[in-house]
Amino acid sequence: MRKEVVLITGANGEIGHGLITHLGQKDDVNVIALDVQPLDEKLKPYCYRFIQGDILDQMLLGRMVVEFEIRSIFHLASILSTKAEYNPETAHRVNVEGTLNLLRLAVEQSQWQGQSVKFIYPSSIAAYGLPDLETKNRAQKIKEDQWCQPITMYGCNKLYCEHLGRYYAANYRQLAADPGRSSIDFRALRFPGLISADTIPTGGTSDYGPEMLHAAAQGIPYRCFVREDTRLPFMAMPDAIKSLLMLHNAPKSALTQSVYNVTSFNPTALEIHDIVLSYFPSAEVTFKPHDSRQRIVDSWPGDIDDTAAQRDWNWQPDYDQDRAFSEYLIPAITKLYAQAPKPA
Repeated sequence: MRKEVVLITGANGEIGHGLITHLGQKDDVNVIALDVQPLDEKLKPYCYRFIQGDILDQMLLGRMVVEFEIRSIFHLASILSTKAEYNPETAHRVNVEGTLNLLRLAVEQSQWQGQSVKFIYPSSIAAYGLPDLETKNRAQKIKEDQWCQPITMYGCNKLYCEHLGRYYAANYRQLAADPGRSSIDFRALRFPGLISADTIPTGGTSDYGPEMLHAAAQGIPYRCFVREDTRLPFMAMPDAIKSLLMLHNAPKSALTQSVYNVTSFNPTALEIHDIVLSYFPSAEVTFKPHDSRQRIVDSWPGDIDDTAAQRDWNWQPDYDQDRAFSEYLIPAITKLYAQAPKPA
């Protein structure tokens, strides 16, 4: 009899760390972690199995279909916004073709099991694209169906994969003589910038916030690549994990859409700077905007409307701006670098 498991791709990433640690502590959840890199040793105790491999490897995914009964998929693997701009074709292959492979796997599992496999997909505010700063300032809070004209490859990938998820959930093989009774249960979250105390930022265009904080805690000078007045929505990592699990556990009958915004607070870069210096007064933070990256950030909303998530599955963040820094980020990051070797 095949083992019932939860599959988490991109296991080594920022979200993967939090999600695996949370799920792995439950007695009734068997986590299969998948990543192209060796798994962080800290995560191994929480996993039933780790598989080192690529989501583009269809033979690998095929073997997983045979070996496991996959009940839920948290598809976290992707190439993030900044790295995607340096190699957009590779980003498209990983972000889109990799997602397509996982969607097909989910469909096959649904058909084997005779019930829908949940497919939880972290999307991004990069799916939005506002034409200029004046429009951004005027738009204020943006809903899921507004300004979906991304200007980055990463944003295009995320938006398209949302549409692919809807297709595989509702219309896959719709012209076939026997389209099949079992479809997937696709649910997506559009995350704001995420700030984690446990992992180092890995190339997101919104990472100036966490980068500033991690550099200050290490006593390393940091040059911020956006203007002081740049405003984006952010969320503490524990709330990101909470929202994924809440959406996963929500009754399907309560959901009125397949893609939901979630958010918490939306400071300017200068406000983050001021908070960081209030905790690390000797921190060296300067602002030198990178024109191309600034243009990307300016195309993203300064705030997003998560009313639908509040209404459909009672979403509320645990951490507002003050609590995120005072109770989560500052204590944990201070402890992290107090234990780490000092930079030369």
